[in-house]
Amino acid sequence: MDSLQGILHGLSIAATPTHLLYTLIGVFIGTMISHLPGIGPSAGIALLIPVTFGMDPTSALMMLTGIYYGCMYGGAVTAILLNTPGDAAAVMTVLDGYPLARKGRAAATLAIAATSSFIAGMIGVTLLSFVAAPLAAVALHFGPTEYFALICFALSTASALTGESLAKGMISVFLGLGLATVGIDLQSGLPRFTLGFTELQDRINFLVVVVGLFAISEVGRMVEGTLGGTLHTVRVEGKLWFSRDEWRRARPAALRGTFVGFLCGAAPGLGGTLASMLSYVLEKKISRHPEEFGHGAIEGVAAPEAATNADTCGAFVHLLALGVPGSGSTAVIMGAFIMYGIQPGPLLFHTQPDLVWGLIASMYIGNIMLLLLNLPLVGILSRILYVPPGVLLSLILVIASAGVYSFNSDTFDLYMALGFGVLGYAFRKLDIPKAPLLFGLILGHTLEQSFRQALTISNGDPTVFVRSPIAAGLLLCACISVGASIWSRRQPPKAFQETQEQLSDHQLAEERH
Repeated sequence: MDSLQGILHGLSIAATPTHLLYTLIGVFIGTMISHLPGIGPSAGIALLIPVTFGMDPTSALMMLTGIYYGCMYGGAVTAILLNTPGDAAAVMTVLDGYPLARKGRAAATLAIAATSSFIAGMIGVTLLSFVAAPLAAVALHFGPTEYFALICFALSTASALTGESLAKGMISVFLGLGLATVGIDLQSGLPRFTLGFTELQDRINFLVVVVGLFAISEVGRMVEGTLGGTLHTVRVEGKLWFSRDEWRRARPAALRGTFVGFLCGAAPGLGGTLASMLSYVLEKKISRHPEEFGHGAIEGVAAPEAATNADTCGAFVHLLALGVPGSGSTAVIMGAFIMYGIQPGPLLFHTQPDLVWGLIASMYIGNIMLLLLNLPLVGILSRILYVPPGVLLSLILVIASAGVYSFNSDTFDLYMALGFGVLGYAFRKLDIPKAPLLFGLILGHTLEQSFRQALTISNGDPTVFVRSPIAAGLLLCACISVGASIWSRRQPPKAFQETQEQLSDHQLAEERH
């Protein structure tokens, strides 16, 4: 009943004209960004954070959140039309979305993707509404010891389950933790790892890291794709709707994908990429026609798209209730919370009820807006894909540079963003995941402070981390997470092997074409 009252109270806040306007702006910008291959929600949110300076925190966070799930809604467009996923989570949509588009069903496939995303979004927000508040009540019993164990568990899942290599995931997360130590040490007051640069004494700006790591590094990838001639556009033609038979096959797949995606989002570190893959593998296993997958099965579009959008709602469970981001994008949003002086976590539902319930309610309204935007306007919005590559890339660089410079009006930040752009490009070439680095950067400061506080309270006794049942359980889960990751990589499941082989066969077929 408390959650139901909170939703109704949130709707009264989110339905005000000002908040409706900012929600609409957010979802529209997110939809537009999703049509730019490779940019993704993390970079999109980071680019728009400087625009929110001076705004009301509730309006600003509604807009930034709208950009997040707006990007996830439209990420399938480039996957279906260009055979290029708009973000990593849309990789599975490529397998069946592009073959359907080549068969002349591009419009119907886009409609199925939008409808599946809408169903997943509405169910996911409902689950978020009834799960986040009880979880926050439990988290009120957390102290420094429990928070240290919780962050260790979150970081272990992020490093172990993001990417194909455990070692590469660990490299990324420890690099992020190392970057989090740069700046003035709160205990001693001495600068650490600043290399003599006074600009680094106030810690590394997360906005600079995100813009460089995601936006600027993607420019290099897009240049390669343009020069290599690997982008093949399929124009939207015909009626923008699907047949009764297509909907009959897609509906149960979308529902199953919704629950798979929400569970993956609620588990810190799993992310939309794994959610879409698990939902795709599930549909292929239970399908009566598994041979159609990879050649134009409508379930292969509905399930991953539903899982990806439900994952965004699950990721907010940890952000709002525990103060731990559940994905790279929510880590950026958490940075925006902190920038406004608001600490996400269990006290948020008591100290900022208008903000948190208004934010959740705005996600209901935003999903309806996205359905109305994506269905009738997809033919118009997809025209952004036909912008000359030189103009498109120049526009991205201008927006990225303006966003970074406006934060502190310091050219040092531009050089840092360029450096992180080179690092992000190297990560892509070496197949090192970027999200764990962002996790480490955002959570590293809290991890260090919780560790020091716990040892101070216990007079330096390290057994304090196992005397608490909650902390001991979370640390055990972290060990199990890493151990399970090592075991799974020694002997991968057969279903994942088949999916990887299918991805490889699909890429080879496109190269021959």
